[in-house]
Amino acid sequence: MMRKVISGLFLGLALFVNPVFAQEQQTTSFTGPGISVQIGSANDEPTKLSQTIQIMLLLTVLSLAPSFAIMTTSFTRILIVLGFLRKALGTQSAPPSQVLTGLSIFLTAFIMMPVWQEINENAIQPYQAETINAEQAWEAGVLPLRMFMARQVGEQEYALFSELSGAPPEKLENAPLSVLVPSFVISELKTSFKLGFLIYLPFLLIDLVTATILMSLGMMMLPPMTVALPVKILFFVLADGWTVLIRGLVASFMR
Repeated sequence: MMRKVISGLFLGLALFVNPVFAQEQQTTSFTGPGISVQIGSANDEPTKLSQTIQIMLLLTVLSLAPSFAIMTTSFTRILIVLGFLRKALGTQSAPPSQVLTGLSIFLTAFIMMPVWQEINENAIQPYQAETINAEQAWEAGVLPLRMFMARQVGEQEYALFSELSGAPPEKLENAPLSVLVPSFVISELKTSFKLGFLIYLPFLLIDLVTATILMSLGMMMLPPMTVALPVKILFFVLADGWTVLIRGLVASFMR
């Protein structure tokens, strides 16, 4: 049965491809319920060929859009800091990764909302109203995002990628995206690790105190983590840790 199905598929593929190669200028059409496919030569209609290329480029951009959105917004710093918090608490999978990712997405939307509103007002709406062309819309849309990244980029990171690119360093506001984006990503990683170190310190102190007390009591067989975990959770809750952490994260982007 499977052999018959495969043979039928190859036969259908041969019938589908054969007319195209038989006559170079011939157009072959296939019509089904709700589907219409037309295959033919595009030599006489270069506009259709350019539209096909535009569609391919659009699909490529859409496939890269999530990575671009992650690397040019506050998402990276927030997610890494929340990951450090979970490691410092020692709660293994609490909160779950899905919760941390969802929280990072909503915090990113909250932080980036003014930037996105400015892009919508200065680029998207005028372009839809046909008051500016695509090139002007791109320049107006990139400017707010460029200003946001420029405020977070460190001088050392920017100098590094300017040197690697071989171009003389310019003002961050005028830096090309090929230099500004990697500088922003490295700066975000550097800042998030600094914040993670500050988060680790109080919980590390609790671990040391707990281990010292257990050793002094001769309870060497009892893992210090078993006693330190509820103490760290209690300390985090009493200190209103989530509010303090979120406030600090949002404030770190307001410089």
